[in-house]
Amino acid sequence: MPGLLLETLKGKRSDKVPMWLMRQAGRYLPEYRALRAEKGGFLDLVYDSEAAAEVTVQPIRRFGFDGAILFSDILIVPHAMGQGLEFLAGEGPKLSPRLLDARLESFTAAPERFDPVYETVRLCRSQLASDVTMLGFAGSPWTVATYMVAGEGSRDQHETRALAYRDPALFQAIIDAIADVTITYLRGQIDAGAEAVQLFDSWAGSLAPDEFSRWVIAPNARIAAALKESHPGVPVIGFPKGSGEKLPAYARETGVDAVGVDETVDPVWANEALPEGMPVQGNLDPLLLLAGGDRLVDRTREVLHAFAERPHVFNLGHGIGQHTPIAHVEALVATVRGG
Repeated sequence: MPGLLLETLKGKRSDKVPMWLMRQAGRYLPEYRALRAEKGGFLDLVYDSEAAAEVTVQPIRRFGFDGAILFSDILIVPHAMGQGLEFLAGEGPKLSPRLLDARLESFTAAPERFDPVYETVRLCRSQLASDVTMLGFAGSPWTVATYMVAGEGSRDQHETRALAYRDPALFQAIIDAIADVTITYLRGQIDAGAEAVQLFDSWAGSLAPDEFSRWVIAPNARIAAALKESHPGVPVIGFPKGSGEKLPAYARETGVDAVGVDETVDPVWANEALPEGMPVQGNLDPLLLLAGGDRLVDRTREVLHAFAERPHVFNLGHGIGQHTPIAHVEALVATVRGG
């Protein structure tokens, strides 16, 4: 029997609001920190299917969220495309060689790197109750490309933006290649048991409107269409962080089933501007969850009220911070569920 989250993503409004939190499986949980200390590096943990499944399920045990988000990383796609990947303590991910210095054609694809992720999904689905929705995900092509081009994250994605302006044909080939692999990857997750998938476009906000249309909307529309062709009925959530006033166009033109709203967007405006009846996910500020207190409760209720007339999945505007107190998450869960 489909759970509340899956029904909501399919467009059914309910008086009960389902919830999950981006990065809910991770560093703020003591049980995660203990397992990480035992297993070692982050990438080793991602590729250890049993450990990754345990991490995915940990927040469900503790908080009873309505959805379990796969514990993995958006950079598994470039790793499977043949780019070197390592996570350095205190520095974040590093990819090599950068696409500023090499061509995609020089990479040796390693699609077998997806196999342990698929196994993680299978293990999670076997461990979760039937009413808990298993969520898969991938990074959207633009955001993944920013890491592949520069070899690391950056504040304003200037090197990737400059490449897209300087050589749009080359950059289009990069985006197309990422989209192709992403479609394969998400189809594999769905075949393994994911009941809905999310496309994370964490750096969508750095683009001018015409570039946003070309590098965010167009490839996400292609991915959504491919998934609907192969797996009709599996909801796709699009999360273009930082898109602001471009969010309604994204919602209309990509063909996603639900749209994530980050914390910078006024939920009252979003409710009025987005297509009628479209499921919305969001949009509490993760820093407010970190801070806690009466303002956390008040703002949570404001978000719930703003989206009360449409299908709504309560979530954060981005990922939960690693220093967030467990008690604040418990207070949030109680508020969303009417406590």
